[in-house]
Amino acid sequence: MSDTTAQPARRLRLPSFSVQVLLGLGLGIALGWVALRIGPAADGAPNGLATALDTIGTSFVTLLKAIVPPLVFLAIVASIANLRQVTNAARLAWHTLLWFAITAAISVLIGIGLGLLLQPGKNSALSPEAGSEVGATASWLDFLNGLIPSNFLGLGASTQTADDGTLTTGISFNVLQIVVIAIVVGVAAYRTGPAAEPFLGFTRSALAIVQKILWWVIRLAPLGTLGLIGGAVATYGWDLLAPLGTFAAAIYVGLGLVLFVVYPVILRTNGLGVMRFFRGAWPAIELAFVSRSSVGTLPVTQRVVERNLGVPRSYASFAVPLAATTKMDGCASIYPAISAIFIAQLFGIDLSLTDYLLIAFVSVVGSAATAGLTGAVVMLTLTLSTLGLPLAGVGLLLAIDPILDMGRTAVNVAGQALVPTIVAKREGIIDLDQYASASADDLFRDDVEERPVAQPSPAPVS
Repeated sequence: MSDTTAQPARRLRLPSFSVQVLLGLGLGIALGWVALRIGPAADGAPNGLATALDTIGTSFVTLLKAIVPPLVFLAIVASIANLRQVTNAARLAWHTLLWFAITAAISVLIGIGLGLLLQPGKNSALSPEAGSEVGATASWLDFLNGLIPSNFLGLGASTQTADDGTLTTGISFNVLQIVVIAIVVGVAAYRTGPAAEPFLGFTRSALAIVQKILWWVIRLAPLGTLGLIGGAVATYGWDLLAPLGTFAAAIYVGLGLVLFVVYPVILRTNGLGVMRFFRGAWPAIELAFVSRSSVGTLPVTQRVVERNLGVPRSYASFAVPLAATTKMDGCASIYPAISAIFIAQLFGIDLSLTDYLLIAFVSVVGSAATAGLTGAVVMLTLTLSTLGLPLAGVGLLLAIDPILDMGRTAVNVAGQALVPTIVAKREGIIDLDQYASASADDLFRDDVEERPVAQPSPAPVS
């Protein structure tokens, strides 16, 4: 009779979430290159592989964006109601906005410095006549219009005319308006007191359900990454960088300085480990790079801030959605600063000290004007309009905008994770043990009872 005991079956252990996304990134680049080599069909339409990659990528981003409106609304309402447990809520909000401005100011100064040092406009092979029409513009009134909700749901509609004359109407959500509505509802629930408890109970339950659905979508990120990066390679290739090589290099050098020099210095100054931050925030940063959407990445950003970086949910669910709509060091600081200098040099326009100060002012204060609009292109038109520079120059940069947008969005999201982490550390409410043990696998653990928010230790009495 055998005395051997049955061995437990081994479970197949999948790579971590970050490794899965990186594998999707590599495979997507390979498939995109194959689709690029195949070329378009006989009628000029994209080939089947390129179409499949584009469909996979856009479907993933569409699913992410569909879940963002209820997530933002429910999370902000619940977090404001939870702020009654935190004695320094107003101080947290003020410090969050202050660090938004500090990091934006540093980023725009780097952008201006690189523009003056590398002279991208004078080293470009393009001519001013090569510009095309600008599809979207912005003004300071857009900021005020974006703040005022047009309806309770923050819905907007636009109608476009196709080549055959048919009209197509699309409905979209203005995330900034949703943030405003949620803040108003949350404050009202906070001030109402016990009578609002049934509503807040429903809000917390609905938030838990939305978060569960969200993580089913997030698990598709490796597949979405494959489609997004593959579609970009198949559509744009690499030849578009040649005429604007110096400009593109200046943008990515600036983004690299902010991401790998400025942010680490800020972390070190505040007593936080640099590698631990990037290990915790990396799932959101890499997803932002391939999705090119801060709002689409918002659910992952909020999760890594809470789970990996140790920021209390009651604060993170307020700070991260706010950051996703107004905190854009890549799109609103580095990019418009270098681009404005590029366009001025290309058109032979000398900028004065006042002009450089205006670039800094617009970048620090004006980024909120792009919320709910069309990303960095709108921010650039706002900057050019303020300086009186020719808007036709924007058309010169549209060809390589998707390539630049990957890096810009990655820096945006890194900053959106950085500021709540720094503020939580300075206020003494961060969980340092959780920060030190961050793991991408933790993103998919079921939600647990939220830990109590630590209060800052009282200052010693001398």
